[in-house]
Amino acid sequence: MNSNKMFFMFILFFSTMISISSNSWFGCWIGLEINLMSFIPLISKSNNLLASEAALKYFLTQSIASINFLFYIIMKMILFKNFEINNIISMMINSSMLMKMGAAPFHFWFPNIVEGLSWFNNFILMTWQKITPMILLSYYFNKNLLIFSILLSIIIGAIGGLNQTSLRKMMAFSSINNLGWLISSIMISENLWFFYLFMYSFLISIMCFFFYFMNSYFINQLFITNIKPMIKLKMLINFLSLGGLPPFIGFFPKWIIINFLMINNFYFMTFIFIMMSLIMLFFYMRIIYSSFMMNYFKMKWLKINFKNNLFSILNFFSILSILGLILSTMIFF
Repeated sequence: MNSNKMFFMFILFFSTMISISSNSWFGCWIGLEINLMSFIPLISKSNNLLASEAALKYFLTQSIASINFLFYIIMKMILFKNFEINNIISMMINSSMLMKMGAAPFHFWFPNIVEGLSWFNNFILMTWQKITPMILLSYYFNKNLLIFSILLSIIIGAIGGLNQTSLRKMMAFSSINNLGWLISSIMISENLWFFYLFMYSFLISIMCFFFYFMNSYFINQLFITNIKPMIKLKMLINFLSLGGLPPFIGFFPKWIIINFLMINNFYFMTFIFIMMSLIMLFFYMRIIYSSFMMNYFKMKWLKINFKNNLFSILNFFSILSILGLILSTMIFF
């Protein structure tokens, strides 16, 4: 990493702190703008047209959301000085935040931009960039709009990923699906949201780290390249954990959210959550199945060897995933 990148990374983290610690809407908006201006230099590369296009698209969508947000907070300050809950204003502020994080029905920019980014930038976009809009959403939310957005995000995230061959787009739709879980967790409590975000960031970092070291961007690269079966098994474990299958640690935060939804009588919502999780698991399984079952003998000379320290990190993460249910059951009961 060169000094420029380190500088922009520092500003990226610092701008989130400005937004979430601000005591006025205007301060939140300034933090969001600084965040946008620091992320664009990180994703744009002069020698890569896809990255430059992604940076431009990201800038346009985020600016539209910011303008929207600024317009409605000024309108609120002028027209509603006594700050009574006004449905239209809260819906508009919420919709600009949903657009900023790429939740449905404002998700259209997300998969296109993800396609032009490196795995590290994807990791930042899918985790850190969601923190500020989420926190601002929790200050002033419109319950009905959020429930509509949650259901739409869950469904679009699951169904959109079915016909994808690009791993980045698949992870983008997975991220949209997880946004539905994240928004529902922030409606329950901020502690639960933080826990879910931490677990999701942990799991997505393993996948991004894995694909980065494999230099894989499409499904067929996983079965063309010759990887050791043990590494494929680690990938299977972490994918199933990300999908939320019970023996693994990724199931624990989803279990808590489902529990709270059942207590509050959101039976239909819980049903949708569970059904769409099955679709998510189906397309994760498809990646693994193809990489396990298909072997291209022509490509046997492409031998991929992981360095020992990387392999041990992968082992450690996988053991954590497997031990997940044992640990979580102890905590839960």
